[in-house]
Amino acid sequence: MTSMTAQTTPADAKIPPRDIRFDFEGANARHWLGGDPVGTAVFNALSLTFPDGERMFIDAVRHYRDRVDSKLAEDVRGFIAQESIHSREHHTLNQVIDREFYPVADIEAGIKERITFARSRGPMRMLLSTIALEHITSMMADIHAANQALFDGAPTGVERMWRWHAMEETEHKAVAFDVFMVAAKDWTPFQRYLRRCLVMAIVGVMFPRHIAKYAAHMLQADGYSEQDALKAVKRFLWREPGIFGRGWKTFFAWFRPGFHPWDHDNRALVTRWRAEFDAEAAVAA
Repeated sequence: MTSMTAQTTPADAKIPPRDIRFDFEGANARHWLGGDPVGTAVFNALSLTFPDGERMFIDAVRHYRDRVDSKLAEDVRGFIAQESIHSREHHTLNQVIDREFYPVADIEAGIKERITFARSRGPMRMLLSTIALEHITSMMADIHAANQALFDGAPTGVERMWRWHAMEETEHKAVAFDVFMVAAKDWTPFQRYLRRCLVMAIVGVMFPRHIAKYAAHMLQADGYSEQDALKAVKRFLWREPGIFGRGWKTFFAWFRPGFHPWDHDNRALVTRWRAEFDAEAAVAA
């Protein structure tokens, strides 16, 4: 059961960094997701966006770190540590993809170009993009937690890495938003609402579009026509399993005045995962 009453980050919400290194044996198989070329292409495309994207998230939040204190300062440290490890593990996974067969370098070049443009817009634009993308990734994590068969047939290390990532995205989903509220405290409530809604209107369209484009590009290497590749990817994203489509209620909650990411308190969904990865992080430490 989830709550829709929280208006701030819960005082007991913890963001512990877990320095875990995953075994990606088997991730070099062309269709590692149970033999499904479409699902494999989608998750490979998502993974390719994370190293550069999460480094931008870190820098966006870090820019305003001197303005926060107390619990939020602690949360920012946890956010930076978690995102740094996420970036590292996705980079490691991305090196395993068959780069001679799939157009990985072309996709990475396109991602770098978009991240460079986002950075060129200045720290506040970076932070606004970050809060929008963090909302989308936490929405996807929520869908993953509610659909634990999503990675059936995947190599064990890959399946576990994505669960770990989903869990930590849930834990820190409000940090960048809370930093934004501090950074924009001199704005009127309407200015804050308008800016975040305008950014989400753009990001909410462009991010799924880019993922679909990258995944379809991968599928074309598997022999799909451009049209068939896009059709298959869009079905995976929006219908079945619907890793974007099933989150529409969470996504549109963003546009409610007074919204806060913890209005939707979904910590209970990842409780079992947390026990597993806390234990592994303790052993690794």
